[in-house]
Amino acid sequence: MLRRSLATLLLLASAAAGAAVQALQPAPDFTLQRAEGGNLRLVEQRGQVVLINFWASWCGPCRVEMPHLNRLHDKYKAGGFMVLGVNIDDDPRHGAATATRWGLRFPVLLDASKAVTRRYDLGAMPSTVLVDRDGRIRYLHRGYREGLENEYERQIRELVKE
Repeated sequence: MLRRSLATLLLLASAAAGAAVQALQPAPDFTLQRAEGGNLRLVEQRGQVVLINFWASWCGPCRVEMPHLNRLHDKYKAGGFMVLGVNIDDDPRHGAATATRWGLRFPVLLDASKAVTRRYDLGAMPSTVLVDRDGRIRYLHRGYREGLENEYERQIRELVKE
């Protein structure tokens, strides 16, 4: 009985590990409330290159990364690029207030239930997903380290040119 229970747990763990999004698969669609009001649906952004960044106000690396995301948003938005910041704070008011305090100029989406975050199952904070104009995941970044914004920029330029 114990052996069967352990085998079941291992099977469930491997199935859960395989549930994470992967490059070249369609980005899972979602609809989330925008911090400034109204909803945004990912599939309605087709035709644009979309950088989805999962972040939280309590995340130190997120605080470091956000000015870089603002800069990339401003630099490439005229070329069909957008940043979507998915905030996972338990209290959506706190996430919205933090976005305002940090001066974020791209749409901030509120995922207090973490349903979308679980669907993407990236396992690190912050995490960034780059989606091409056809809605396919092209690049995944789990976590943030200094200089990663240069890699984002290289990948954004590549996708915007396609």
